[in-house]
Amino acid sequence: MIVRHWMSTDLVTIGKDASIQEGMALMKRESVRHLPVVDQRKHLIGWITDADLRGVLIASMIEELTLEDVMIRKPLTVGAETPLEEAARVLLDRRIGGLPIVEEGVLTGIITVADILSAFITFLGLFTQSTRLDIKVSGSPNPLPEITKIVRAHGAEIISLCQVPSTEDGTEFSYSLRLKKTDPKPIISELEKHGIEVMATLDM
Repeated sequence: MIVRHWMSTDLVTIGKDASIQEGMALMKRESVRHLPVVDQRKHLIGWITDADLRGVLIASMIEELTLEDVMIRKPLTVGAETPLEEAARVLLDRRIGGLPIVEEGVLTGIITVADILSAFITFLGLFTQSTRLDIKVSGSPNPLPEITKIVRAHGAEIISLCQVPSTEDGTEFSYSLRLKKTDPKPIISELEKHGIEVMATLDM
């Protein structure tokens, strides 16, 4: 997955000469929390958030301030071909809510935490009708071929599979296996015959 497939291209932008009040009004009207500041050629020259504007609101009542005075002048950016996981890492590490997407200096999109959450929900099939099996495996260094073989032998289709270490030393793992909605009982029975523990099941 890359940023291009999930970024927003219906952009709300503003110029550097706009006042703090104009920026806040635009954010409220468009229900956005980030504003790219662009020039007439749509080149990104700054970035402003609702928190930035609230922080200078009182000061703007005392002296005349524009967005140029308070904007982030060299915001973090990513390209449209950036892997979505990399964009998610930047957002998480920097604890920010959104990133402008820039190609050759021109703003082409925005990717937010909400966009990335939507992508991963779709990728994992969380909102599709499905059957989830939470599986614990110990001892086998590579249990996935056996697990998937058993699942497919019962005619079930795998939507997603997530692996999580269940011990600090990483010697044991648990797996969350999401299948297209199916009767899990025969699969569970077969897995347990092979020493694979199913800790929980959930139908959605």
